[in-house]
Amino acid sequence: MNAVRAPRNRIKVLVVDDSALVRQLMTQLLEEDPGIEVVGSAADPYIARDKIKQLNPDVLTLDVEMPRMDGLTFLRNLMRLRPMPVVMVSTLTEHGAQVTLDALSLGAVDFIAKPKLDVARGLTDYAGLLVEKIKQAARARVVAAAPARSGDAPPPVVAYRTTHRLIAIGASTGGTEAIREVLAQMPADAPATVIAQHIPGAFSAPFAERLDRHSRMTVIHVERDQELLPGHAYVAPGGRHLRVYRSGARWHGRLGDDDPVRRHRPSVDALFESVAEHVGSNASAALLTGMGDDGARGLLALRKAGAATLAQDEASSVVWGMPGAAVALGAAQDVVPLSQVAQKLLAGTAHD
Repeated sequence: MNAVRAPRNRIKVLVVDDSALVRQLMTQLLEEDPGIEVVGSAADPYIARDKIKQLNPDVLTLDVEMPRMDGLTFLRNLMRLRPMPVVMVSTLTEHGAQVTLDALSLGAVDFIAKPKLDVARGLTDYAGLLVEKIKQAARARVVAAAPARSGDAPPPVVAYRTTHRLIAIGASTGGTEAIREVLAQMPADAPATVIAQHIPGAFSAPFAERLDRHSRMTVIHVERDQELLPGHAYVAPGGRHLRVYRSGARWHGRLGDDDPVRRHRPSVDALFESVAEHVGSNASAALLTGMGDDGARGLLALRKAGAATLAQDEASSVVWGMPGAAVALGAAQDVVPLSQVAQKLLAGTAHD
């Protein structure tokens, strides 16, 4: 079930967290923004269920670990009975990452990580990001979907050769599931694929592992500079840039700890611009769902370099910020629904 939520004058938020301190802090931080009204809070999913009926919030923040009913069970029921934008609040742990990725597969719009230590200071540091995510969530397209299973992907229909070809993909909000869907449709011997997804460092390795389980390709969480091989997809680690360079007749991926680009590290622009410089017309690239404009200029550089360039369309995007910015710049040769991205990427690498 799909629904597009448009914010009224003030976005009504319900905060759900078992920690009284977190509820108080999040309420205070959110209400400092004149465009947001925290209409209530709840200590567990049962209280939240009743308050949703009473208060009709626009956006829900939900802790991933909740008493009486686990957060995933609550989210699954919510998306089935009353789909609405949900921003998960998770811990920066391996377990927190796995549960959060499960939540995104169930239809949560986005997540924000709360630190394990010094919660009050951590949430204050994240105030701007939290407000931004709430505002984006209020405008997001809510898609309730069951978790994918291995073997669900249709067989590819595009003829191509993998030699001297490379695919680049960038995404942010909604991108963990969008990328999973794209890779699930790729054949085992698809061109080498490099991926920049905005994600914290603690989450990127579990994300790559999840992609690997649902893809015919071998998905690698990049941890060192390495050669890029056909049949492999390379996920940039959270907190580090991934760039492509040429060494002799081969392409390699290189990690960088330089400053964030457009507030992001990994940055889609950083990845795309390196592909434009070193791969050029031998590349195809797709910019998927996400808030902001990271990747739009990089996609334009790729188009100018002769690469095949795609943007995900608005109807299938959770947030049409990044792909919309690319379309506005004239960076995308094609604007397609998510279901057609893999086919178009492979067609862009086809050679007779």
